[in-house]
Amino acid sequence: MAEATVLIPAFNEEATVGRVVRVAREAGFPVVVADDGSKDETARRAREAGAEVVRLKENRGKGGAIAEGLKAVRTPFVLLLDADLLGLRPEHLFALLKPLKEGEARMAVGVFRGGRASTDLAMRLTPFLSGQRALRLEDLRSVPGLEKARYDLELLLTRHAKRAGWPVVYVPMEGVSQVMKEEKRGVLAGLGHRLRMYWEILRYRLRAR
Repeated sequence: MAEATVLIPAFNEEATVGRVVRVAREAGFPVVVADDGSKDETARRAREAGAEVVRLKENRGKGGAIAEGLKAVRTPFVLLLDADLLGLRPEHLFALLKPLKEGEARMAVGVFRGGRASTDLAMRLTPFLSGQRALRLEDLRSVPGLEKARYDLELLLTRHAKRAGWPVVYVPMEGVSQVMKEEKRGVLAGLGHRLRMYWEILRYRLRAR
């Protein structure tokens, strides 16, 4: 039986989700893709690449997709990955899982290095917003408010880990980056999406204070 399941929340990621799934399958992990109400071929591409697909009827945000996808996970550990990663290799997944298997951490966070200048810079400034994480299944299920989190999911996980006293390790992911929102949606639409994301994160931080 596999030690970990790769769980990928995805919303309209037909161009890249298959590639991420195939890398995870090459590494020997079962894969669950939580299709968060996509209007494109995300579900089909993920299934063709070897993933089990959990489909949400409407978009619930990243946390809602993960909460739904967790119902299909049967392994002790979960690897969370974004659906739009570039340059991902099996060794990145093994490195992300290693600190948990060896008892060094309760959560591991993957940080891009040596991929693309734009995503490397974002990771240097805000590594706690990375979507690439490894956690114990029971720990992830126990995070309060998980199913309601949208753009603020990563901040929620980071804050919960701090409050719970979890040891957290940041793991370099050499050569990995992701497609920018402006590339996927066009400059104006992508910028609008990014601003909404930052506003959600700001609102969460203000509420937390």
